[in-house]
Order: sequence, then C-alpha cells, then structure tokens
Amino acid sequence: MGRRKGRDISGWLVVDKPAGPTSTAVVNKVRWAFQAAKAGHAGTLDPDATGVLAIALGEATKTVPYITDALKAYRFTVRFGQATNTDDAQGEVTATSDLRPTDEDIRRALVPLTGDIEQVPPQFSAVKIDGERAYKRARDGETMEIASRPLFVDELTLLSRPDPDHAELEMVCGKGGYVRAIARDLGIALGCHGHVVSLRRTWSGPFDVEDGLTMEQVEAMAHTPELDNHLLPLETGLADLPEVRCTAEGAARLKNGNPGQVISSDAEYGDEAWASFEGRAVAVGIYRSGELHPSRVFNN
Repeated sequence: MGRRKGRDISGWLVVDKPAGPTSTAVVNKVRWAFQAAKAGHAGTLDPDATGVLAIALGEATKTVPYITDALKAYRFTVRFGQATNTDDAQGEVTATSDLRPTDEDIRRALVPLTGDIEQVPPQFSAVKIDGERAYKRARDGETMEIASRPLFVDELTLLSRPDPDHAELEMVCGKGGYVRAIARDLGIALGCHGHVVSLRRTWSGPFDVEDGLTMEQVEAMAHTPELDNHLLPLETGLADLPEVRCTAEGAARLKNGNPGQVISSDAEYGDEAWASFEGRAVAVGIYRSGELHPSRVFNN
C-alpha cells in the first residue's frame, strides 16, 4: 500500500504575510504546519508586501479562482522623485526629479487611474513574454514591450501625506492589478516619477487581515488541533456566488458530475452558483430551470 502524502484536510486559512518570504514559501510552511496533502493560494503578494494571503487546503483549492477574481484592497506608500527599474524600493533608481506634487495634484491624477483602465505590468513581474517570465528577462538587463491589460479599479484614494516625498494611498481593485504599476503611472502623470516603498493587502474577497494568523502563530500551533480550529470552511471561498440548495437525490447526482435538482435558489437562470446539501458545498455550476449543471464537484 502506497504511503499517504499528507492529511486529507480542506478549508481556508488567512495568513497575515510578513515582508520577506515569497507567497509560495508561506504556502509551503502552512502546508507543512497542517501536514496537508494539497495547498494553494489566491493572489500572489510580492516578497516585500505584507497582509492577507488566503491559503486554500484540500478541496478548498477548487474555490481559488473565485477569490482570485474577487475585489481586493491595498494600502501603500508612494515615494515621489524617483523611478526604479522594479517600481519598488528594491530596484535601482533610473530617474529622479525635484518636483513634488500638491495633495490636489495627486487627487486629480488619481481620477484617470480609477474605473476600467488599461495597465502595463512592471518589467519585473511574473507576466510571460514568449514563454518566459518577464522578471527573468529583466534581470538579464532586457527591456521588454509588455502589452497592457484591463484592470477594474473600484476606488483609489489619497489617505495621508506624511511629507512632500511620500503619499499613503488605498486602492480597491479587481483581478490582476499591480500596485507598483499604479505608483509608476501616478509618478509619470505628475511628472515627478514614483515607486512603491511599502504595500499591505488589507482584505481579499471575504478574507480580512484582522482574521489573519502570523507566521509565528502558524509555526507555534503546527501539527496541533488548535491550528485546525483556525481553518475556515471551503464554502467561505464561494461567498461571492449565489447559493442553491439541493435534495439528497440532487446532491448524489451532482457528486457524480450530472445535473442535479435544486429546491431553492438565490440564483437566476444562467448564473454560476454553488449547490449545498445540509450546509456543505456539493458543486459549482450553471443554474438552469431548477437544476445545477456542475463544472466543479467537491468531495466534501
């Protein structure tokens, strides 16, 4: 008999990521702490960034796309007067300016960066160019033409102005946003250059930094039932989808990958929704005329 590769445990853990480790390193540490067979995360944070890293274990990994697509909030500080090749404080300074914007200048410049915008990812980013990560080519000194991509910015607000060189901002945005690119583009718009010096994700979909465990807490509770008590149910990852409830027979059909009857619905015809039986997620799929047509099935 083959050796099991980990515990069959499912759910979400909110980590308040520290500055330093990569998102993948945090996932690996959490997986080790739970001795879990499977783990993944929803939305990478740069190594220097802190805040919400939502980590999915087991069957919850099937709900990762719904958190990746959800709105997220960031607080960040921009340093004016310097552009860097990474658009953050880790990079080399590539241009400087003595010009400093007023608060009103900043507020005006934020307007075109709000709503449905086109954003060019940073040169040092995980975007693939001809099959290779942009940051790998950037490290070799190459400057690339990176295509812009659509981004929805729900809110972009000036919070405070600690001094003429710095501004603290808050952004709520959709999938795929680069805060470093916002800082870069703000600096360009103001004619004074800019880069990010600190970045914190305060919430991501249903997950809030106030509910996050530190890595020290994760390590202290590793391999204990106490850590399990901090797991949120996999259904948390489906919070943005309407719920439909199904009969025992409907649940059985859905678990076999077939359309199943649902007896009550928050969904409209054609909506993507999740089906529950006795409070537990059975499947995600498309709701049509009293049935759910499954695209993902949970062994829950």
